[in-house]
Amino acid sequence: MLSTFAIHTTARPTTWLAKRLFDIIGSIAALILLAPIMPIIAISIKTTSRGPVFYRQQRVGKSTPSKMEFFDIIKFRTMYQDAEARSGAVWASSNDPRITPVGRFLRKTRLDEIPQLFNVLKGEMSLIGPRPERPSFYNKLETAIPYFADRTYGVMPGITGLAQVKQGYDTCIDDVRRKVGYDHSYALSLRSTKSWLLMDASIIVMTIVVMFNGRGQ
Repeated sequence: MLSTFAIHTTARPTTWLAKRLFDIIGSIAALILLAPIMPIIAISIKTTSRGPVFYRQQRVGKSTPSKMEFFDIIKFRTMYQDAEARSGAVWASSNDPRITPVGRFLRKTRLDEIPQLFNVLKGEMSLIGPRPERPSFYNKLETAIPYFADRTYGVMPGITGLAQVKQGYDTCIDDVRRKVGYDHSYALSLRSTKSWLLMDASIIVMTIVVMFNGRGQ
């Protein structure tokens, strides 16, 4: 199997430039469009549970076979404060008691991910790409799943992506295992500007459907 890193080294520079321009323009447009509801979300979070409005968590970013980058992802807080103080880093479940009522709605509609648009503008993420994984899970997943690590070689993780819209949030290692194939399929689409445009357009449509159907978790 051709590694993701090998795929990206053969991708056209025009594709990378177009993708970055799309990230910048798309993020600015989305922030302008969503600006009216962001204060409402913030007030809802603040008045219904104790803790900050935003939540930061370290994730694995764009990597190569010899170097791994890290960044702090920004989200609207969906869990009770210090929810993982006792449980540690664990996957979310379908009826996770750590998630607040407001947080459950934000997750189902994916509105909790709006602040990640700032990560995109900073160049830490892309609008579309593989899911950014937590370092605490990374070594375990790399050992258990073939080709897991190179799914992000040379590519920034995304707010949404083919794996995310096809399957949703991860609840166990088997969910991640099924997603790896989707991530490599997305990497293949980056080999030409046309196939990338078609793939990203389809993912955007599927993401909108997921948001309105409330199929997030």
